[in-house]
Amino acid sequence: MATKKRAFISFDVDHDEGAKKMLAGQAKLPDSPFEFKDNSVKEHLTGDWKEKVRRRMDNVDVVIVLCGTQTHNASGVAAELTIAKEKEKPYFLLAAYADKHCTKPTSASSSDKVYKWTWDNLKKLIGGSR
Repeated sequence: MATKKRAFISFDVDHDEGAKKMLAGQAKLPDSPFEFKDNSVKEHLTGDWKEKVRRRMDNVDVVIVLCGTQTHNASGVAAELTIAKEKEKPYFLLAAYADKHCTKPTSASSSDKVYKWTWDNLKKLIGGSR
């Protein structure tokens, strides 16, 4: 089996913790193409938290931006996506909910698509299909 991609999950801690837990749980499935490495944190990191996120992103292969109903208001998610872009990390936006309108972080470009969260889609996205 191919080496699993190490993923950083960026999400709105105040609104989408449950969805993040489900996504991290999928990493444990036997046919998962990724492993859960790191994610957004609720507690403010001491010192320069953005620098700490930059260092955390050094250890991942892909950034999954989990988009919920309030992601456009989540400044931490916007900052994490900006850091991922600066570090030239592959990333994609994933809809946290199939039955709700999911919004993009403010740092997303207009061409960034929010992908439907299905197991097949997730495997393809982790593999680089966008």
